[in-house]
Amino acid sequence: MANPKEVELLGLWVSPFVRRVEWALKLKGIAYDTIEEDMLNKSALLLRLNPVHQKVPVLVHGGRVVCESFLILEYIDETWKKCPLLPRDPYDRATARLWASVAEGKLLENVWIALNSEGEEKERAIQLATEALGHVEGVIKGKAFFGGEGIGYLDLVIGWVSHWLPVWEEVYSMKIFDPTKFPAMAAWASRFVEHPVIKENLPPRDKMVVYLHDKRNQIMASKSQV
Repeated sequence: MANPKEVELLGLWVSPFVRRVEWALKLKGIAYDTIEEDMLNKSALLLRLNPVHQKVPVLVHGGRVVCESFLILEYIDETWKKCPLLPRDPYDRATARLWASVAEGKLLENVWIALNSEGEEKERAIQLATEALGHVEGVIKGKAFFGGEGIGYLDLVIGWVSHWLPVWEEVYSMKIFDPTKFPAMAAWASRFVEHPVIKENLPPRDKMVVYLHDKRNQIMASKSQV
């Protein structure tokens, strides 16, 4: 097990990208220190460690800096072998990476567009996100987790669907994840959030709602001033 000061994670409590890294560290039993960032007032440390994207998460391990959550997950998996996240078989590893890319580039990207748009653009983004979720439904069908019988890399990548997406749908008045249309995903989401490591490391729903309402109001106020 790593010394807590040897591993540091710069993050934001409400970020699903940060949480997926925390889940990986917790699953592997890696001790770490967290440094909470204010993304409206970024610290000099964050700007120094991630000068290109200036985003979280950022993992610091023994002085080495790793940015971007996908890369951090793979770094963690290759550095600490206990409780492997990615499959050993090269084909299965490639498949997991492919679906991670689909989930991020087709599902999450369109959800993000829907959160930040109105009218036809919003409806189109919801449609595309729903279609992408249908593809993911086909992958999880017949399985307990994307990683098989236990949580793996792809579960961590798609984990935001189980906890963040319902909150986003509530705050931004939209519907993408319909359990009746996606029963396999709904069953997976229930299992995922009940896993002890995940359940103990989820941001409080009520706090998320307040945070997102405040953020939405700030965005609307800035738009009205333009």
